Amino acid sequence: MSVEEPHSTTGRKTTLSENTLFGMGNPLLDISAVVDKDFLDKFGLKPNDQILAEDKHKDLFVEIVKRSNVEYHAGGSTQNSVKIAQWMIQKPHKVATFFGCVGKDQFGKILKKKAEEAHVDAHYYEQNEEPTGTCAACITGDNRSLVANLAAANCYKKEKHLDLDSNWELVEKAKVYYIAGFFLTVSPESILKVAKHASDKNKIFCMNLSAPFISQFFKEPLMKIMPYVDILFGNETEAATFAKEQGFETDDIAEIAKMTQNLPKENKSRQRVVVFTQGKDDTVATVGERVTMFPVLDIDQNDIVDTNGAGDAFVGGFLSALVQDQGLEECIRAGHYAANVIIRRVGCTFPDQPDFH
Repeated sequence: MSVEEPHSTTGRKTTLSENTLFGMGNPLLDISAVVDKDFLDKFGLKPNDQILAEDKHKDLFVEIVKRSNVEYHAGGSTQNSVKIAQWMIQKPHKVATFFGCVGKDQFGKILKKKAEEAHVDAHYYEQNEEPTGTCAACITGDNRSLVANLAAANCYKKEKHLDLDSNWELVEKAKVYYIAGFFLTVSPESILKVAKHASDKNKIFCMNLSAPFISQFFKEPLMKIMPYVDILFGNETEAATFAKEQGFETDDIAEIAKMTQNLPKENKSRQRVVVFTQGKDDTVATVGERVTMFPVLDIDQNDIVDTNGAGDAFVGGFLSALVQDQGLEECIRAGHYAANVIIRRVGCTFPDQPDFH
């Protein structure tokens, strides 16, 4: 299967149209720099984590931009994933749509420009009250500690943006939906509206556990959406936290995947698929009644530049195959390929063309 000529599992060509894939989330500008343990300790950060910024992190944003090796990249988990999906698909442009909130400022302009360059059809809700959100990516070795200052991203309003006819039409055009769990902290009512639409129309709604704090502190909105989730993504740490919060009483990842698959579901005609990545270890996925392990691509430890964005890239690759009606195994293969490309580069960035067959 070449990228230019996608084939569906039946062997006929799937002609992709614009806005087939819909994503909604927190558009953030990533500010990434290599730091040391002292820097992490100073701000009380774990080497590998994702958290929301608190007052004690104010100086972190001041300090990180002064570092000699600082880089700026368009980020935000969902936006990363739809951008990678679009990159994997290449043509036509604008297969991927993205909604989120930015400020009317320089960082907002950069995000718009980056989305255009990636050929993603981004429709931002722009407001003046808060500046565009940022995410500090503090890199040590092959770990990354992410501190998100949502700012404008936190101001997304369903009635001011999603509900507008011209925007909702774009939602209706899509066949596959993806929203990272991070957006639960912003607008659960927007997620619910999109998830219900997908379920009612027998389309595919995908979600990500995103970070341990989502399962811990946003359990109620997460579990309100769960009955509508057709495909759930997460990594091993998020899966373990989710299992603990749900009282699954097991730390076996295959067992957790199975129990998550069996949680209540609205649209009975689609069995839920659960996909858990584990870094360099096998990806775990529910296939029908079984749980299957899919090995990741080998990579030399020295070739790993930055694992920030690996999870987003996996989802992006997966979604690119999914919108082309590929089976689960092929979706996972595309996900593994995309993640393998991303971890060789700083931030969630990619070469001009994918080399995926």
